Amino acid sequence: MSKNEVEVEQPSQASANFVNVGERTNVTGSAMFKRLILEDDYEKALDVARQQVENGAQIIDINMDEAMLDSEAAMTRFLNLIASEPDISRVPIMIDSSKWSVIEAGLKCVQGKAIVNSISLKEGEENFLHQATLLKRYGAATVVMAFDEVGQADTEDRKFEICERSYKLLTEKIGFPPQDIIFDPNIFAVATGIEEHNNYAVDFINATRRIRQHLPHAHISGGLSNVSFSFRGNNPVREAMHSVFLFHAIKAGMDMGIVNAGQLEVYDQIPAELKEAVEDVILNRHDQATDNLLELAPKYQGGGKVQVKDNLEWRQLPVNKRLEHALIRGIMDFIEEDTEAARLEADKPLHVIEGPLMDGMNVVGDLFGEGKMFLPQVVKSARVMKKAVAYLNPFIELEKDQGSSNGKILLATVKGDVHDIGKNIVGVVLQCNNFEIIDLGVMVPCAKLLQVAKEENVDMIGLSGLITPSLDEMVHVAKEMQRLDFDLPLLIGGA
Repeated sequence: MSKNEVEVEQPSQASANFVNVGERTNVTGSAMFKRLILEDDYEKALDVARQQVENGAQIIDINMDEAMLDSEAAMTRFLNLIASEPDISRVPIMIDSSKWSVIEAGLKCVQGKAIVNSISLKEGEENFLHQATLLKRYGAATVVMAFDEVGQADTEDRKFEICERSYKLLTEKIGFPPQDIIFDPNIFAVATGIEEHNNYAVDFINATRRIRQHLPHAHISGGLSNVSFSFRGNNPVREAMHSVFLFHAIKAGMDMGIVNAGQLEVYDQIPAELKEAVEDVILNRHDQATDNLLELAPKYQGGGKVQVKDNLEWRQLPVNKRLEHALIRGIMDFIEEDTEAARLEADKPLHVIEGPLMDGMNVVGDLFGEGKMFLPQVVKSARVMKKAVAYLNPFIELEKDQGSSNGKILLATVKGDVHDIGKNIVGVVLQCNNFEIIDLGVMVPCAKLLQVAKEENVDMIGLSGLITPSLDEMVHVAKEMQRLDFDLPLLIGGA
């Protein structure tokens, strides 16, 4: 599609050209599909694929990246079974894996033109071009992630910079057909309660527009469910977020997306108040967008009611209940006052953390697990907890002997990954339990991680990551620890 066509294209035409990629035949994204594959129930697993096609998926994404699975064998078997099912094999197959051996195993089975998900510059230009050359021989199209040697692209400029570099390498160095390039500029979660994340959807949309204008014939895709992760458990709000995001991203030039084809709300049928609140979040129109959507969200969850803003009746409750209320609702205003009151009632300052504060966070954890609280609310709860602990710390330091902490833990999000919400919450909870935390942040290379661990003489290392390649990086860290005789526990966490 030419630059001029993109600029003048009407939304209706763009929507008509959008290709739904079914997401449910993916062991990393569907608990049901993962269970069926692990239980060797391939007949019912085929039904999942068939249902995706019936619900409107025009491509099906198949992923077998599971630690307890022979991924190559599973991919080969499933694709061979699909080949004998005309109602499934009539749509193209997207082979989705972070392991090249699994991708090649799949390519040897697929009839017709396959799509590979994905390749990237994360391991440098030589490996990138080698894999792309093989894909060209197989006649496959490929998803190219906005991911380079430094890591994932999270801003508009970084997204476009990596895609432009990838495009030039593919088309100019090996003659890869530009129409077989599908860029994935990374859809990240918005409305997380963390200010730096507020513009993620806008960055994707703007990068999409630039890619379509400057990189002719290339396509643009993305994993849609990521954008609404903050509202896990509230499907009506998530579906509204997906529809609003797609409405704007498709107009900008997004022409493919990994979606649950049977669960997309019609844009014009979203209730007006919900649509406005969601658009405020997706388009980052003002600073109160996340809070407004949080307030409205329960109205659209089964049997829920819109929560009214706090009155001060809860201030008459006993101090322990006041602390619990403040944690659940993320209220900072009185936390130091109430923490001091609880400290005066307790035998030791540490007992305030171990008692009412942890009791309150346990309630938060239960509500989140039941889908009654959402990620941005949990982030606000963690901030309230952190402020209470910071208030108590000087009193605790006065009482405890030098070096009497429960241990020193090094936390980091591994190289190539920018996700840190879970790591940050874990860090706060560990601090509340008298652990000393050294947090190196995100995109931390193995060498730096182990160097700091040695210099600081830590008792434990905790690794965090969200994306599938992060698991490989964690394996690399573990192997390096073993090679260098690190005798430390290694914690791994993430989605």
